Amino acid sequence: MKLLFAANLLVAASLLTGCVSQSHGLVLDPIGPPNPQLAGAGSKGSLVVFSAFDTHSDFNDLPYLRHYTDYKIVSADGTLQQTVHNDSGLLVEGPKRLQLPVGAYRVVAHANGYGMVTVPVVIRAEETTTVHLEGSASWPDRGALRASNPVCLPDGEIAGWRANPDNSSKP
Repeated sequence: MKLLFAANLLVAASLLTGCVSQSHGLVLDPIGPPNPQLAGAGSKGSLVVFSAFDTHSDFNDLPYLRHYTDYKIVSADGTLQQTVHNDSGLLVEGPKRLQLPVGAYRVVAHANGYGMVTVPVVIRAEETTTVHLEGSASWPDRGALRASNPVCLPDGEIAGWRANPDNSSKP
């Protein structure tokens, strides 16, 4: 009886540990650049992540700007590539534009109203992949984007352009 209890306790602990370490909540469909067929021949592309706004104000900044929360970039094999301090470093409000080698990654970031989310992203040569998780995306041509079957958050807010399913995991 003690052996059965110990085995059940071990299984329960393993399951709970697995749940804790994998709790990134919502996982979105892959997001890529708007026109992957136009990608250039270079070896790097750009990533811009509009993560949720940081709720901790820093009134030492002049002018007073809202800051986006930091996020992590994970490779396709699950290796942490980097933690990104999501600040453009300029005197204008905006997230950091990051140069990355062409390939498939996952972004783990705070999304407004959803906590931590995981977003697979595709980086194409000389293209920009943009992810909106702040809940107030300002897309230049929202109608065209909506008609293109974009990746959306559960509330319908557009998170980004859907990655081409034929080559979303290829560099």
